Amino acid sequence: MEKFLCTICGYTYDPEEGDPDGGIAPGTAFEDIPEDWCCPVCGVTKAEFESVQ
Repeated sequence: MEKFLCTICGYTYDPEEGDPDGGIAPGTAFEDIPEDWCCPVCGVTKAEFESVQ
């Protein structure tokens, strides 16, 4: 699965790990995360993330 990088703080969202503390279960694709989800490190929105290979 594709990972996504927060362009503000460098946090990487890994779909295999999810964000359990943020209510996102492991295996959840970035596209399936609710729009109101925020970066668990710096608090920015999904719009500040970009795909990484």
